Amino acid sequence: MEDCNGEDIIATPELPLEIIVYIQSFLHASDRKDASLVCRSWYYASQDFHFQKNLTFSFPASASSLELIKGLGRKSRCSLIIKQLDGFSMSRSLLLEVGLCLGSKLESLALPGSSITEASLLSLLPRLTSLRRLDLRGLDSLFMSGAFLSREEHRHQVRSALSGLEELDLSDLRYLSDLTFNRLTSCTPGLRRLSLAGCHIAFEFDPYRGCPAGAVKDSSALLSLRNLKRLVTEQRWTLVALDLSRTSITPDSLRTVAQVQDLVLEELRLHGCKELTDYSIEVLVKHQPSLQRLDISACTELTSRSVEAVAQGLKALTQLSLSRDWRITEKGLAELLSVSSLRSLDLSECLHVSGTEIVKGLTGCTTARAQLDTLSLKSCTYIRDFAVFSLTQLLGNTLRELDLTLCVNVTDLSVRAIATYLQGLVVLRLGLCKEITDWGLLGWWKQPNADKGPRFTRTFGNMGFFKPPRLPFEEKPKLVTQNDLQQFKQQAGASLLALNRLQELDLSACPKLTDSSITQVLRYPDLRRLSLSMLPEITDASLASVAWHCRSLTSLALSHCPGISDRGVAQAAPYLHRLQHLYLSGCSNITDRSLFLLLQNCDRLQTLDISRCKNIPNNGGPPSIQAALLGECPPQIH
Repeated sequence: MEDCNGEDIIATPELPLEIIVYIQSFLHASDRKDASLVCRSWYYASQDFHFQKNLTFSFPASASSLELIKGLGRKSRCSLIIKQLDGFSMSRSLLLEVGLCLGSKLESLALPGSSITEASLLSLLPRLTSLRRLDLRGLDSLFMSGAFLSREEHRHQVRSALSGLEELDLSDLRYLSDLTFNRLTSCTPGLRRLSLAGCHIAFEFDPYRGCPAGAVKDSSALLSLRNLKRLVTEQRWTLVALDLSRTSITPDSLRTVAQVQDLVLEELRLHGCKELTDYSIEVLVKHQPSLQRLDISACTELTSRSVEAVAQGLKALTQLSLSRDWRITEKGLAELLSVSSLRSLDLSECLHVSGTEIVKGLTGCTTARAQLDTLSLKSCTYIRDFAVFSLTQLLGNTLRELDLTLCVNVTDLSVRAIATYLQGLVVLRLGLCKEITDWGLLGWWKQPNADKGPRFTRTFGNMGFFKPPRLPFEEKPKLVTQNDLQQFKQQAGASLLALNRLQELDLSACPKLTDSSITQVLRYPDLRRLSLSMLPEITDASLASVAWHCRSLTSLALSHCPGISDRGVAQAAPYLHRLQHLYLSGCSNITDRSLFLLLQNCDRLQTLDISRCKNIPNNGGPPSIQAALLGECPPQIH
């Protein structure tokens, strides 16, 4: 080849498709989408089968969605979330298109916020021959009349299509009755997961109790315990997960379900079941010892007796939520933390928990203690530095998510311990920890009587290349003493920069933080979600620094930060190309100019909260901005 001057041009060889696929495997989905626009070969690489697994497309019902559905017909597998469907012709056409284009390819279908007719759904379901998950939560319009699937020919058609359905979500249905429940579940003989959260289930009152078997009739108004037990009994060989959250289930009713012969549940959710007692949990543990995931949060009658029962009976437990169980104390937590399979523990809003027993449980034999990767101590106001320091030392190799929101007694010492020992953290929440200051984030220690001012630690700016100093009690886990704490105060600790794997960080309502620490510490290339709301001392300098150093941000909260102005937005917006959610509520120095800048630079923005911004008109700004916000993909403005 020669150019116009007669000189030879060396053609650049094209990379093999496999190499481009490998390169794109390091990109996030949104970046891979942008990369697919480079050229045809990059587009083909982005459509590789490895990138197309478990894809879920979410969109509202609209005329433009018809073309999207036709385009999805080229994919081998997909899942859909279609919002705001109704009984009008456009929604009917949309569902018909889903059946025609995706009938044998659709694996999951959810219809939140919809109000569709029985005829519309019955025209679709027989075509969905590969469906594995069906979400009908809140679709009262289907069940209100009580005639859903009343005709045998309809049930036969649906049964043929949904025989492979594994997961059925019937949450928040006010009009679910014995009749409609039996008809629908008779079409799904192999269920593995069933959700009835928030449904009106008659656990106590059974008008047919004591009647001969032939005289019992199904109710057209309520779902009864009798029919729930019938389903569980019939599908006991496949059913492994059940969600009865926010129902009025009683201790006797729970025992009835748990005692079904040959039923082996792996997951049970009972969030907000306020009538359950310690005795009911003891019975549950006795009859379902194979439970791996248990949610008994907001069951306000439960005490530490339930914790002890769980610790003694569920030796395969991996996830446990005790959130908002206000009567739970420290008792039993040490034994619970000796369950070696436990990976996730939620103790948020357990007001009597101080962490002492958790530490004791973790100081046992390494092979016989929980290896937690997720721990929530939100609103546990008795948690202090002593407990946090011990936990960070004991969980340093495994913990990936830590929530200390509203732990008001946590100070800079805890922050230094987190930065020193938990350098594998992915999620850290410290919101409303009002004693945290710049000193803690920067890894400094303060000498009250020193004349030379603050001192840097040896590992300030630690990006993971240097290990934190080894302490004498690091060799073998043991209970930490006050002497150990005092020794740690004299050692050099890492700054928060050491947590270079962070993807979510919440520092909201820590009023003592200023630009001094935010501009120096928040430098995380993989950070996705950041909350700096209610920090009165930060200014545009913090916003500009965050935007420059954290370019992967998809969600940024700066609500009620009076120091943030148009100038900061102008400096930050060019670097926030991935931003999808921005919260600026109550930022009094933000004006229309910021809206222009955001629209020009943040083309992925979906949510923009500018409520209580007194310098932005209530009508959404000038006509040009209003027109832009009403474009093809408008952000949601609050």
